[in-house]
Amino acid sequence: MKMFRIFIFFLFMIFGNILYSQTTNNVWKEVEIETEKLKKAIDNKNEAAEAESYYNIGETFFNDRNFSKSEEYFIKSKNIFEKLNDKQNLEKVIRKLAQSQENQNKLKSAQSNYQKASKIGYSKSKRSLNANDASRLSSPTPENKADAILSNIQINEKENNKEDLAASYSQMADVNIENKNIPKAEENLNTAYKISKEQAPQQALAINQKLTNFYVDNKDFDKAIEAKKSVLKENFVKENSQKKVEQIQELAEIYIKKNDPKEAIVLLKNAYDIALQKGHTLEAQKSVKKLDSLYNISENTDASVKLYRDFLGKLPDLVSKDRSLVDNKILEDTEQRISQLEQEKKLKDELIRKKNIFNYSLIGALILLIGLIIFIFRTLKKVQIKNKKIALQSLRREMNPHFIFNSLNSVNHFIATNNELEANQYLTKFSKLMRGVMENSTEDFIPFQQELDLLQNYLALEKTRFADKFDYEIEVDESLNTQSLKVPGMLIQPFLENAIWHGLRYRTEKGFLSLKFEKNNDSLNIFIEDNGIGIEESKKQKTEHQKTREGRGMKNTLERIRLLNDLYKKNIVCKVEDSENGVFVQISMII
Repeated sequence: MKMFRIFIFFLFMIFGNILYSQTTNNVWKEVEIETEKLKKAIDNKNEAAEAESYYNIGETFFNDRNFSKSEEYFIKSKNIFEKLNDKQNLEKVIRKLAQSQENQNKLKSAQSNYQKASKIGYSKSKRSLNANDASRLSSPTPENKADAILSNIQINEKENNKEDLAASYSQMADVNIENKNIPKAEENLNTAYKISKEQAPQQALAINQKLTNFYVDNKDFDKAIEAKKSVLKENFVKENSQKKVEQIQELAEIYIKKNDPKEAIVLLKNAYDIALQKGHTLEAQKSVKKLDSLYNISENTDASVKLYRDFLGKLPDLVSKDRSLVDNKILEDTEQRISQLEQEKKLKDELIRKKNIFNYSLIGALILLIGLIIFIFRTLKKVQIKNKKIALQSLRREMNPHFIFNSLNSVNHFIATNNELEANQYLTKFSKLMRGVMENSTEDFIPFQQELDLLQNYLALEKTRFADKFDYEIEVDESLNTQSLKVPGMLIQPFLENAIWHGLRYRTEKGFLSLKFEKNNDSLNIFIEDNGIGIEESKKQKTEHQKTREGRGMKNTLERIRLLNDLYKKNIVCKVEDSENGVFVQISMII
């Protein structure tokens, strides 16, 4: 008999490992449905739906009183809702997480999460509920705990939250027991049971068990038996054979504690028969073990052997129709699938992260390169602008060599002919012109009136030298503001010099030089016209030495125009052409 018992013990050990956590109430179905939703949410990168699926899975385990599993999924849900900053759902999931931890007696963690939920404060009632629960767990005195629970009872009644209301009455019963107020504890536990049995059968069973334990602890076995028998009459127990067997076994346990083994044996046999009939292997095993213990006490070896043989004989058929084994396997596979989905998501996120790092690095490198190119371009542009300004400055300061040379020759001529007065007058005008040119040599643009004075002074000089060769006239549009308008300094002088030196001085009769300034909308038009010998005839009369030398004054002037257009966008246009009577020059610029 001893060896037989050892064999049965090892057999129970094997089946105990297989059947350790049986699922009830189709938990696996609900988890499987939510897993499909979870997969869809992950595939669509819908983090809100993903968090909701984790919450629903956690709640399924919570309702099945599997608090360790519910805590695991509530934490996953919380992490995502925190990331999304979804305060309403975050408050909800943190409260559920705290309740799961409290049911596992993780009181410090539960208190911390109740406080977190209260600080989120999405709704006033939830904020108060969570604050009260945090206070209840931290309060050192039963009175403070009772105040917090009473406040929650009032809030839950107003909100019609049956599950939390039943839990509050159960918590109040704990305070009553602590205060040794037995009648009030009994009343509150019965109230909690009545509230929960309509909507939360699993909670109702837990409260009923708490009530029967309360009666047993107080040696009131008859009330404990009555409470357990009342729960056996409930539809949610009668319609669930597994729950029915469990409750009958609990009732048998009460009879054992009451020292009534005969009634306990009758109940355990009933539980065993139902378990065999409905295919609940674990429950049948429990019944056999308890019956064996009772037979062993009464030294009824024959009954014990007969029971074991009956169980072993029916075990294969029992296992074959035990749906909980299949359900358990499905649930295990479903959880593995969830874990696989999470791993796949981590891998995808890691790949995306690495890809983003590469992309951001590439974008950063491109931005740096573009920035470097822009910097180089701007630096080169600044250098170019600086060089152009230096070139402009150089061109401005460079007087026409012919003008200076010819002017000095004229002075020499006046002196050679003992015409000191003419020489002195000429030198005075020449020095005044040179002073004006030097004063404005640092500026790209000078006031129009200053430029006009320089041109008048220059023409007066040339008139002095070639008195019998030409007359001149300067016309200025009255609409021009000669003080505020600014123009490039000494830009017109080379054209006047060309007209005089290469056109008018070769005439046999006195010629005429016309200089006009006209305003046309936003443009300044400058017209220079002479009746000299013209461009083509002037070229014919040049000596071979003159032909080999490039006209420096005109070249510098055209280069100045190009630089001014580049730097200041003045759009200066110069046109020089032969006319019927001589040469016509038109210069236009934006003002």
